[in-house]
Amino acid sequence: MSTKQHLRFIDLFAGMGGFRLGFEQACAKTGYTAQCVFTSEIKSHAITVYQDNFPNSELHGDITQIHAQDIPDFDVLLAGFPCQAFSCAGKRYGFADTRGTLFFEIERILQEKKPAAFILENVEGLVGHDKKPNSNAKLGRTLSIILEKLQQLGYQVTWQVLDAQHFGLAQSRKRIFIVGHLKQAIDLKNFSRENQCLNDILQQGQACMDNKLSRLLLENYSLAELYGKSVKDKRGGNNNIHSWELGLKGKISTEQKRLLNLILLYRRNKKWAEQKGIQWMDGMPLTLAEIKTFYQHPELYTMLQDLVAKNYLKFEHPKDVVLVQENGKSKQVRMPRTDIEKGYNIVAGKLSYEISKILDPNGIAPTLVATDLDRVVVPDTMSNGLRTLTLIEQCRLFGFPDDFKLNIKPTLAHDLFGNTVPVKVVTAVATLLIRSAFADKITQQNPKPLRTKSFSTVNNTHYLNSPTSAFQYLGPP
Repeated sequence: MSTKQHLRFIDLFAGMGGFRLGFEQACAKTGYTAQCVFTSEIKSHAITVYQDNFPNSELHGDITQIHAQDIPDFDVLLAGFPCQAFSCAGKRYGFADTRGTLFFEIERILQEKKPAAFILENVEGLVGHDKKPNSNAKLGRTLSIILEKLQQLGYQVTWQVLDAQHFGLAQSRKRIFIVGHLKQAIDLKNFSRENQCLNDILQQGQACMDNKLSRLLLENYSLAELYGKSVKDKRGGNNNIHSWELGLKGKISTEQKRLLNLILLYRRNKKWAEQKGIQWMDGMPLTLAEIKTFYQHPELYTMLQDLVAKNYLKFEHPKDVVLVQENGKSKQVRMPRTDIEKGYNIVAGKLSYEISKILDPNGIAPTLVATDLDRVVVPDTMSNGLRTLTLIEQCRLFGFPDDFKLNIKPTLAHDLFGNTVPVKVVTAVATLLIRSAFADKITQQNPKPLRTKSFSTVNNTHYLNSPTSAFQYLGPP
């Protein structure tokens, strides 16, 4: 019987260990033993979780303070480098943010150590980050720089945006994976498709929440009617439940509810911006005279003032676009135009209540970030109520095993989950890398065939050829 082959890897920006877990699973599938020879992480609660689950690991701190020559030799570099600088949930400063510059630590280590391969992961927003204004370029400047740097190191580089929902996770979580190998480009489109819905992972029969909002929701709707609903004062058709429909900020009349729904609809009309001489925004404050053009009532002014007092409406100047300097770059922001008459506007956005969204158990979860996991709830059909996700359910949503140890506060666990890599996607990408680029080392006893059914929803792999060539984009426009 053949001896298993051995792959050494390093785990940078390790978080709670999702990258390592996925890579080790891929090694096990392909006949390898995996050895993590170096781990770097600075977040204290991430270190606690990592060491609880990988007890023999020695974690090193700030990667910027570690010399490359002090890192043991390795075959594969893994790095889900900090994504807040490129994320829609962050401010998207990119390389202007110190977290964005951490990519260059990866470049430094690759240059010094020259491992055979690497797998990098980041948010989908990296693809178009820092595009030139009015540019038709496929990539933003940030990703172009990253790919160019990797290519200059001698790697054959490919990248692809992959969605966790196609890999057997009940969550839409799109991430860019960048894979490099010194000798060959890795085709990142040959994955078999696996689907799962929330019902497949939920632990029914759990204790449910009992607060004002949950009681109001269940008094006004059946459990099934709440599937997929969001609680927010924005447009969204039948998918949104507005605060005034539940009287969350105070009881109001049926006519006031009708008025709010009309303001929510009519405030988007572009004619208001033209009349005020400002750039259009999706939600313009409307004056009393403007509201009278679509709603008439003898007590209109009194109704509006009551809605302002109860914080369903705000009385504000319209905002126009101005250029400001931030971190050395020009940025467009909205600022109040105090020379224009004030108007009434919806107090919009996610409400600061215990529930922001009720997930549909027959579907999948949207991309979940740390702040969502406190206020996204699921219907518990056995307990006939609403509740937050259990830690085991959260593990399942991101591809971690049920027995994964999380001996930290739930809010800290939410922070880690909100920033983690989807484990099953790592397993699939790493399996493809190992079978493609390390095939000569794999034991030939009962080799597993590579399944080649491509996702219909995934673009073709994006290839970068020789270190001196221009980028070649092979995907659709």
